[in-house]
Amino acid sequence: MNPLFDFLNRLAANNDRPWFQAHKAEFDGLRDRWFADIDRLIAACSAWEPQYTYLSGKDSTFRIYRDTRFSPDKTPYKTFFSAALTPRGKSAPMAGFYISAGVNPDQCGIFGGMWCPDRDQLRKMRHAIVDNIEEFSAIVEGIDATGLYGDWCGDKLKTIPKGWERDHPQAPYLRLLHYGREHAVTPDFFADPAWPERAAEIMRPLKPLNDFINYSLFEE
Repeated sequence: MNPLFDFLNRLAANNDRPWFQAHKAEFDGLRDRWFADIDRLIAACSAWEPQYTYLSGKDSTFRIYRDTRFSPDKTPYKTFFSAALTPRGKSAPMAGFYISAGVNPDQCGIFGGMWCPDRDQLRKMRHAIVDNIEEFSAIVEGIDATGLYGDWCGDKLKTIPKGWERDHPQAPYLRLLHYGREHAVTPDFFADPAWPERAAEIMRPLKPLNDFINYSLFEE
């Protein structure tokens, strides 16, 4: 078994601080390897996204510690490794990429786009899509043609948002609450020594979507 997933499976079965502290050295080694792999991912992505040149694997990786303050699940550790790439860092409120390797099927995947835009960002995106529908449709068609990505991720409004005609021709896009697509992978994906370079090629078709989102949100 891949050492990363061997560790994560054992962590899932022993998700408490004493076990984690007893295996901290093992975790540190796996985390350093993850940093190095994300550095390779960044380097591969930088060939077609120069804005990522100054990112690092360490700064792009999320902590393994869970925020349990408002959750009924008080287990202290995540059972996945993850990282995000955007031009302004992993936590910037903008479009980018997210990659995760975890013990559950929904914890393994490659995501591109923007998750959880706020109300003002949703308003900007809806107007940008309607005002530039030919450009946006071409971007979506290009993504669909690759066969790499499923439908739009996340929840959608049941009805058209307030202020738009109920039979608006772009209603499916106006009902979106997130603007992202996901490529599901299995743990075997991360067993391939070349997975960072493979992930970069999977991500590449979503660059036009990220560019459209970020331009729409931040244009003056």
